[in-house]
Amino acid sequence: MTLHSTFPSDRLAIGIDLGGTQVKGALVDRESGEILRTALLPTRDGEFENETPVFAMQVAGIIAELETGGARLPVGLAAPGLAAPHGRCITWMPGRMHGLEGFDWPEFLQRETRVLNDAQAALLGEAWTGAAKGCRDVFMVTLGTGVGGAVLTGGRLLTGASGRGGHLGHMCVDVNAPKDVFNTPGSLEAMIGNATVRERSGGRFASTLELVQAAQSGDEAAMRAWHDSVRKLAAALVSLVNVFDPEVIILGGGIASGAGTALLEPLERWLDEYEWRPGGLKVPLKMASAGEWAGALGVVRGLRSEE
Repeated sequence: MTLHSTFPSDRLAIGIDLGGTQVKGALVDRESGEILRTALLPTRDGEFENETPVFAMQVAGIIAELETGGARLPVGLAAPGLAAPHGRCITWMPGRMHGLEGFDWPEFLQRETRVLNDAQAALLGEAWTGAAKGCRDVFMVTLGTGVGGAVLTGGRLLTGASGRGGHLGHMCVDVNAPKDVFNTPGSLEAMIGNATVRERSGGRFASTLELVQAAQSGDEAAMRAWHDSVRKLAAALVSLVNVFDPEVIILGGGIASGAGTALLEPLERWLDEYEWRPGGLKVPLKMASAGEWAGALGVVRGLRSEE
């Protein structure tokens, strides 16, 4: 029995999460969010065949593998960079994913396709089946090499006029600090992202998790550096709470999952001190739980929001 005989084709869609090293695809029930089948291929960034990025062919190959029963299913595609408001392409992604900028996915795939930024897609996945399930007002901050983010307000994804909406890592938390890669002085990304840990630790640590381990072992300089970063994260989060008034805050990314209580315990203490809590209302802080398929789920949810 094929999947299409079990689920009517109008209930199915394919979610693609196009990353720097892997292309992940999922066949998803659009009603329940259940993942019915998955497929993976290497991205092969920088490779081209007849001027077409190989990663586009990898996406097409995954779709062909997942699509059975003859129906041409709609596709949601998550990718890094700024997604165009019309949802056909990524308009800005410098330095990597060569050939992605301006690549017209509906034209290439010859089917209904919507493109979203990967962090925005991940938040939609969390709001559908993960830590923010059922929430209409929520923001997510992802802590990794950089700091990403996304915002859901009134049940709608905040994208803004050009796709920059929700890039929470590039808010200023220290106007006197140096500018980041996007020209923002003292951005949240520069304060806690993995890319700047050497600078923040006086050259002692190559990764944030090394810094955290040293802090946990009692290294006083590491403790000061780590707690300064967490304090600035708390200041950013309470500022965002005042702007968006969310039901829940979601933390994701490798730093958040790797640091665990070494992040959450001091962060909660700073939030207790800084957060405005009218009537005693405290915004819950949760770890992302939709897992590695959050982006693929989220772009399918994004297709539903366009109906």
